[in-house]
Amino acid sequence: MSSVLYRAFQGIMQGDRKYWTWVGFLLVIILVGFGAYINQASRGLIVTSMRDQVSWGFYIANFTYLVGVAAAAVLLVIPAYLYNFKPIKEIVLFGELLAITAVAMCIFFVVIDMGQPLRVWHMLPLLGTMNFPDSLLVWDVFVLNSYLVVNLLLVIYALSRLAAGKEYKLGRIMPLILLSIPMAVSIHTVTAFLYNGLSARPFWNASILAPRFLASAFCSGPAIMLLLLQLIRRFTKVEIDNRALFKIAELIAYAMAINLFLLGAEVFKEFYSGSVHVAPLEYLYLGLHGKSMLTPWMWLALGFNVSAFCIFLIPRWRQNIVLLNCGAVLIVIGVYIEKGLGLVVPGFVPDVLGEIYEYWPSATEIMITAGIWAMGALLYTVAIKFAVPIYTGEFLNKLPGQRPAQVTTTKEEA
Repeated sequence: MSSVLYRAFQGIMQGDRKYWTWVGFLLVIILVGFGAYINQASRGLIVTSMRDQVSWGFYIANFTYLVGVAAAAVLLVIPAYLYNFKPIKEIVLFGELLAITAVAMCIFFVVIDMGQPLRVWHMLPLLGTMNFPDSLLVWDVFVLNSYLVVNLLLVIYALSRLAAGKEYKLGRIMPLILLSIPMAVSIHTVTAFLYNGLSARPFWNASILAPRFLASAFCSGPAIMLLLLQLIRRFTKVEIDNRALFKIAELIAYAMAINLFLLGAEVFKEFYSGSVHVAPLEYLYLGLHGKSMLTPWMWLALGFNVSAFCIFLIPRWRQNIVLLNCGAVLIVIGVYIEKGLGLVVPGFVPDVLGEIYEYWPSATEIMITAGIWAMGALLYTVAIKFAVPIYTGEFLNKLPGQRPAQVTTTKEEA
């Protein structure tokens, strides 16, 4: 097993021109983002567009979106392990790797948003003052790191068994699998509670927010997986059944239906009641007192989400690869807009004094954010580069007296 793992580590440093071009491209973006972060760390958050009126911005918007991407791995775990759906069981490993990557990026965004990275020690157990259990932020840190550890353990177990030429023993990891399901729900629920807890912000102070978070998460995360799985199938030797892609698309259709329904319920409640709390939603979709910077983006997001829902709702359309990919891209962009600036900014508009400050991320914020996304892409690329030869048995086949293990499991193995 050790020789296979060593060869897999060596394989990370081997690749064709396309691989190194992609890695080089990501490294350039990371360096640009790191340079922007050095500028922010030295000058402070004044280099961003965040002010007293809007104290959360692009960083927290990306954090919220990525929490949903991480949680979406459970949409592969449930049909793979609990319902023994073989086509998805064979690819669930790649969903767990995406969850690990997304949680790592979430942590980066939280650290960046602090402005001063030395403040991180306040969140460390024993060393810092965590204000547990009163602080919801501490709960968020706890569930995110717990979910990260669970997915790491599942991936390590799977790869170690495959590297040894053995099959999964489902009974050993079933407790972790069952634990990962409520954890996936909890990471997004606790994040929603962070917003809910601010009673002075009526846009977030709604009990429907947590279900909306989960519904949108089960759209965007699996949509990203649809695109990644096709890239993995194209550039590696991994065989991915179209039935897995079509089943994921079907699950996305259900999640998007719930997401749009909850959005409609929220819009009806705010506009029909006609209370003063309609102002944030009015700012988003109609503009408020001549301020409408986000309005065209929100209508674009709504159009993308509705169009994607129509594509995934009709079986004949979602089983067309071209339409499938179009729908996935529309969902990724649409939910990113809706759940990014479309969620964070209106909570501060208008502020407690009635002032409307139109926030838009500065160049520094955009460069740092691009750098973190590039780091996530590089981390996932390296993880795939390491895992695929073990997964396919490519390295194991080259060792004398060894044969690759089957990726799937049976009831007897449990």
